[in-house]
Amino acid sequence: MSKAPIIRWGADTAQARGPVVAGLDAGEHRNAIGVHAGAFSVYQALAVATGALSIHHRPDLTGTAPPAALGPFPQWSEPGRIVTMDPWGHRVGDVFAAERAAGLDIRPSIAVTTGHLLMPEINAALDSGRLSADGQILGRTGDIRVTKIAIEPVWWLPGVAERLGLAEQALRQALFTVTDGMYPALLSQLERKVFLPPIGGTSVYLFGDPARLARPSTRITCRLHDECSGSDVFGSDLCTCRPYLAFGVEEAIRQAQRGGLGAVIYNRKEGRALGEVVKLLVYNARSQAAAGDRPADYFGRTEAVAGVPDMRFQSLSVDVLHWLGLRRIDRWVSMSNLKSAALEDAGIRIIQQVEIPDGLVPRRADVEISAKRASGYFTTALAS
Repeated sequence: MSKAPIIRWGADTAQARGPVVAGLDAGEHRNAIGVHAGAFSVYQALAVATGALSIHHRPDLTGTAPPAALGPFPQWSEPGRIVTMDPWGHRVGDVFAAERAAGLDIRPSIAVTTGHLLMPEINAALDSGRLSADGQILGRTGDIRVTKIAIEPVWWLPGVAERLGLAEQALRQALFTVTDGMYPALLSQLERKVFLPPIGGTSVYLFGDPARLARPSTRITCRLHDECSGSDVFGSDLCTCRPYLAFGVEEAIRQAQRGGLGAVIYNRKEGRALGEVVKLLVYNARSQAAAGDRPADYFGRTEAVAGVPDMRFQSLSVDVLHWLGLRRIDRWVSMSNLKSAALEDAGIRIIQQVEIPDGLVPRRADVEISAKRASGYFTTALAS
């Protein structure tokens, strides 16, 4: 092969769509801007510079195929449904086997495996009787069986621009400018419409048999969670993030045990995509405020430091739900009005919205939860 494959985004089959080629040594076959695992590309550069990694290395995909079949679903080829990930990204080893054999460096942007989770909150739910071990989804020692999915972002630039209400050129110019010209191809090679941005991706944890996704009657519980390492990992009591995450896992287990499917989706968007440095500066601004830490000032403190209160752009977060083939969420474990509005705009129906129980809200998180409720977050009290 002597030229880059053409990409026809949204085509009915992988072959008609064409492969994404963005390896370190892709050469004239390259048809995308950026590289796989872009968030770690600087570490790749260090490995190449020190000789630890050959720029000519190509992954051996033997034995890496997904243990569970996922898709294709109709949404994969419905116009505008998926613009921030490659729906065929977990199947490149088989659907593009011939192209890889011919020399194209085509790499997975999605990986699927199985495993077990252990969370003390789930053990507490077992001890209290809120959950019961079934030996399939949940074991007696609190081990939770899941299907784990890792997704790298793969942006179809015309679709992302349309989703955000922008001209594609305006999007390209902003990406080029704000990354300090890191990707000159954004402006010089307009024929390349696919961009692998240097940002964190998404993890999906499925509770229950993934084959149930293909059944329209399957009841779905879902938690769409944005990263908060201070709480999720280290247990900070300034916010509700880990308690809500654990509550979402508990609800997902419960749905799976009833014959449905649970999904917890974890986006790498630390501090509302503002970053952890900004988040901690805001913590200081709140604690040192002359009037004290008040719900009325909660979002204003963030905007004073960051310039905006939020940069997550939830309209881009729905693609993973389309990729899973979901058109309805029976139990939506979220209070965020921004996330709910994104689902509604994407044509995904929410049957029941579930807020975090008051008993799970840490004492020092009262300011956060009060501010969010005042800003329009869902609460049963207002809904009734």
